[in-house]
Amino acid sequence: MTGGRRPRTSLARTLVLLTTAVAALAVALTGLVAWQTAAHGVEQRERDQLARQATVLSRLPNLSGLLFNGAQALGGPNGVELAVITPDGSVSGTATPAVGTAAKADLLAGRPVSTTAVLGGREVLLVGVPGARGGAAVLTEPYTVVEQNTGRIRRNTVLPLLAGMVGAALAGALLARRIARPLVSAAEVAHRLAGGERGVRATVGGPREAAEIGHALNVLDGALARSENRQRDFLLSVSHELRTPLTALQGYAEALADGLVEPAGVPEVGQVLADETRRLDRFLGDLLDLARLTADDFRLECGPTDLGAPAAEAAAFWAGPGERLGVQVRLELPERPVVVDTDPFRVRQLLDGLVQNALRATPGGGRVVLALSAPDGGGARLQVRDSGPGLTEEDVDVAFDSGALHGRYRDTRPVGSGLGLAIAHRLTGLLGGTVTVEGHGPEGGAAFTVTLPTAPPDPGAPGRRT
Repeated sequence: MTGGRRPRTSLARTLVLLTTAVAALAVALTGLVAWQTAAHGVEQRERDQLARQATVLSRLPNLSGLLFNGAQALGGPNGVELAVITPDGSVSGTATPAVGTAAKADLLAGRPVSTTAVLGGREVLLVGVPGARGGAAVLTEPYTVVEQNTGRIRRNTVLPLLAGMVGAALAGALLARRIARPLVSAAEVAHRLAGGERGVRATVGGPREAAEIGHALNVLDGALARSENRQRDFLLSVSHELRTPLTALQGYAEALADGLVEPAGVPEVGQVLADETRRLDRFLGDLLDLARLTADDFRLECGPTDLGAPAAEAAAFWAGPGERLGVQVRLELPERPVVVDTDPFRVRQLLDGLVQNALRATPGGGRVVLALSAPDGGGARLQVRDSGPGLTEEDVDVAFDSGALHGRYRDTRPVGSGLGLAIAHRLTGLLGGTVTVEGHGPEGGAAFTVTLPTAPPDPGAPGRRT
């Protein structure tokens, strides 16, 4: 036994066992009911037959003459015996000992009788019918006849019941096979996906639930393939970004070690080394931020916040770098405060990332606009728009994927680490909001819109702590 785990029973076997058990229970209940009703049915049938015979005899004009006109021939193989009660109350015939006082009184009073009695030490069925002109005709039949017929009926029901149980078990096996086949196939596909295979298609068939599992596995296969492709591209991008400054650092370090740098050129080499080191530090910092945003211990300190304050702080901070780049940073605030329950530090972090990205994409003489507004439905809307080259529709689809835009434009536009927009997307989600992008906004370039709710994010959601 591995790890103390007990082997599990297969679904097909479980279904067969369950259907067989249900069939056995149904057969048992049916047999029990048939067993009990067989005796009652046979007894009632014999009583009805005796009643019909007694009714025929009771309509004869002279009941007392029955004993001498061959009526006792009714006995036959079933042992039926006859007694006649005359209007004056006298009883004659072979069944006379079975006719009790109470039965005779009821019959003379005109009431039919159907009961059991004892005749010659044996239990018998007794049926009496009042005569048309008084008196009555009484017939008896040994109860053993009822028992014999009951036993025969019960024996005849055993085989059909067993056949029904076997048929139910076979039907259960076929049903289990039909249900289990797509599930077994889905399990095989899931194991192959877990083993790293991609492009494995599950069969979408069988019952609706099994078909949904197959469809979900196919969707999962596509999602895993896309995710792994993004991860591969991201790793390639990270490797490229790390290799470039490391190559410069290594080259200059070797030049210094070999004495190839003239003393006059040492400050310039030092500046290059410092710049490349800062570039590496910034890139690794972005990687660390992205990792922190996906950690379970990420914390939010939420409270009532006028978003005009972090927006104004971000605009003031980036105005200086923008001026050095020849880019105007403009702030647009509404007349009234826009207050939401959120973390102002994280909002500022989010705005810094978006404004920095906009400044990088905006050429000299352009502008970056940071705008705050209050939508009619409540909450807050923050926009960062620029007058840069904008984004294509294909860019918009992958804008928040790590390294996607970086990989496309690192040779044609100024780019950062490739992680800034992914960090912004993740951070917005943790704040309970959404972030969207338009390829071309009012200023001609990209326009990023962050929508934050009035209420704070759910502290119980994964990755959110307040």
